[in-house]
Amino acid sequence: MSAWRHRPEVKAFLLSAAACVVLVIGMGFGRFAFTGIFPVMLQEHLLSLNEGNISASANYAGYLAGALMLAKARPSDTRYLCTGSVLMTLGCLAALAWVRSPASIIMVKGLAGIGSAVSLISASLWLLQHMKHSNGAPLMYAGVGLGIFISAECIALGKYLGLSSQTIWMVCTLSAGLLYGIVFRLLNSSPDALIDYHKPVTVTVGGGVDTRTAALTLLAIYGLAGFGYIITATYLPLFLTSSLAGLDPMQVWAVFGLAAVPSCFFWHRRAQRYGYRRSFWLNLVLQAIGVLMPVISHGLVFCLASALLVGFTFMGTVTIALPEARRLAGVVSFNMIAAMTAVYGIGQIAGPLIAGELYSLTGSFNPSLIAAAVCLLAAGMLVLFPASPRGLSEERV
Repeated sequence: MSAWRHRPEVKAFLLSAAACVVLVIGMGFGRFAFTGIFPVMLQEHLLSLNEGNISASANYAGYLAGALMLAKARPSDTRYLCTGSVLMTLGCLAALAWVRSPASIIMVKGLAGIGSAVSLISASLWLLQHMKHSNGAPLMYAGVGLGIFISAECIALGKYLGLSSQTIWMVCTLSAGLLYGIVFRLLNSSPDALIDYHKPVTVTVGGGVDTRTAALTLLAIYGLAGFGYIITATYLPLFLTSSLAGLDPMQVWAVFGLAAVPSCFFWHRRAQRYGYRRSFWLNLVLQAIGVLMPVISHGLVFCLASALLVGFTFMGTVTIALPEARRLAGVVSFNMIAAMTAVYGIGQIAGPLIAGELYSLTGSFNPSLIAAAVCLLAAGMLVLFPASPRGLSEERV
């Protein structure tokens, strides 16, 4: 049913839900399903650990390429970009159900990374700027965690039924395609669909003065955050495989995704109430603590704590940072959201490569997890102590 046939509040919810589904598919399935299926592909000898590292980095390199491709994207083009990114992701998921050579898998993962970046940027621009519905951001970004949870449960069911990794990829393809079929008409809604929607009046707290230095500092913070979370988000089920007797690591991974769903609403509200800096600093510190949990112990309690803390904060980082990037967009000559996605991608490319090298030297993921936590804490310090002293001021908008 078309969005304009409903009351304004319902239309606003449905449009946010449509953007949410784009991220469920492009990010939850297109990027993070590999985290869950990778251990199965290792067992089937489709990929080695090193090839898996390369595949993950190829995905993040594609993510970076996709962000750069959309550096000049216009909000009016984004409904087509949303559809294109979803179809591209579905094609890549289906391809992974058929290809068997490591080189082919790596290539497809790189293409899927492009689709993921286009999904995030186009959905954000479509909802926030084209549809002018900034209050829908929390529900939209909750799609990443929801996608992780849904894909994790698909993978867990496939493993329980003894399906091969390639069959599991097809299950993921069909599930994602079904979700897209529910919302595709909403993505073609007219930009004036919410003209009669009166957004709730909220008091927000800005991040400080609008300067080019503030924008570049935010880019640095976001790049460090990309490196900081990605090792946990790439390898959590893998390094839990031998340590959780009687429990499928996919269920811990599902907790990771499920924790991300309410986090977008929590961090959005916290940033409005307490301000960008204090909220962002707390987010990054809690994320660093979560990353360090498996270093202390691979026991169930610590693994669940890691999944909950990192899951509850990594999309909160996006929810806090991208609206701030939109606020600072006027002081730079490039698409700030695309640039943010690009630097996040650089951090994510480095994560698996460094983790692989450190694992080959030490036989453990602990050194890479410690390095990731240090990057998150460094990002937190940049939030509190930006380059410009004027950046410490927070203004009520």
